[in-house]
Amino acid sequence: MRITAAVTAQKGAPFTLEEVEMGALRADEVRVRIAAAGICHTDLIVRDQWYPVPLPAVLGHEGAGVVDEVGAGVTGIAPGDRVALSYHSCGHCPCCATGRPSYCHEFFAHNFGASRPDGTSALRRGGDLLHGHFFGQSSFATHSVANARNVVKLAPDMPLDIVAPFGCGIQTGAGAVLNVLTPAAGTALAVFGTGTVGLAAVLAARIAGCTTIIGIDRNPARLEIARELGATHTVDAGAEDAVAAIMRITGDGADASLETTASPQVFRQAVECTAPTGVCGLIGAPAFGTEVTFDMNSILVSGRTIRGIVEGDSVPSVFLPRLIELWRQGRFPVERFMTFYDFDQIERAARDAEAGVVIKPVLRTGS
Repeated sequence: MRITAAVTAQKGAPFTLEEVEMGALRADEVRVRIAAAGICHTDLIVRDQWYPVPLPAVLGHEGAGVVDEVGAGVTGIAPGDRVALSYHSCGHCPCCATGRPSYCHEFFAHNFGASRPDGTSALRRGGDLLHGHFFGQSSFATHSVANARNVVKLAPDMPLDIVAPFGCGIQTGAGAVLNVLTPAAGTALAVFGTGTVGLAAVLAARIAGCTTIIGIDRNPARLEIARELGATHTVDAGAEDAVAAIMRITGDGADASLETTASPQVFRQAVECTAPTGVCGLIGAPAFGTEVTFDMNSILVSGRTIRGIVEGDSVPSVFLPRLIELWRQGRFPVERFMTFYDFDQIERAARDAEAGVVIKPVLRTGS
């Protein structure tokens, strides 16, 4: 069938809408008519080849829509179901088998390979293979071929444009707090970077009962929304030293911190702002080869922990419905930092995100 997709032709190239061919489903696959897709920082750094994803490709990994067709082996999902799409995993490695699919031993192949694990693609352009299956979905398109493992069934009344970004950025920030750090009520959390991931973490920290929630950023508008969403304190990192400010606010340092910016300098600050035995969660995705330095004694003597966090340690079929229920109760108002664009405005939306004009751009395909 013919679909419209936003193709990334080469490193740094604009997203260009093109008609491409989508092939038949395999037994474990699901075809989804995409209604909305969030633009994530990961889409942009892959476009710029921070990660070696083969191009030309169709990116997009925060999709939501309605199921058109299911493969012969798919159960529990049927045509007409409203679904959200998340990351993909193999389902059989030790991490997948023990309920930790975000650390799948084949995570890179299934999410950044831009093909099925066997190297094939459901997408073709002008008769040639077009890389797809990015994060098991490639949702910058009117239709997506997903896998049954990364499809989450939704209630019929769930707004698809609101739920789309839950599949990556929002579950990553919220899950980092609720699934990994699990802060005790009354504790202090410092969040470095108040974009989508950081703001989802701020909301989750409030849900968890943190009484000191510190948002750190250089963008005054983002710090303002962080305060509106529950940050008890904010620090303009362009105007003052973030570590000194956090120590002044907390006394001994934060019980935990999150680094969402992918900056080595900020990562070091996120570690050094924690109290003895504090935990720093690393979320920001830097270019391959990026290194950071610490005074080893700052880790050893204070008993600090550094923890890498992928996708918020989320099992999407379990965690996304929990976040959605919090949203329904008004306790997780993530739509406050979303801005909506028509699908053909994808390049403008990407530029606005990079310029810091918007926090979470969401594309509406009109499907």
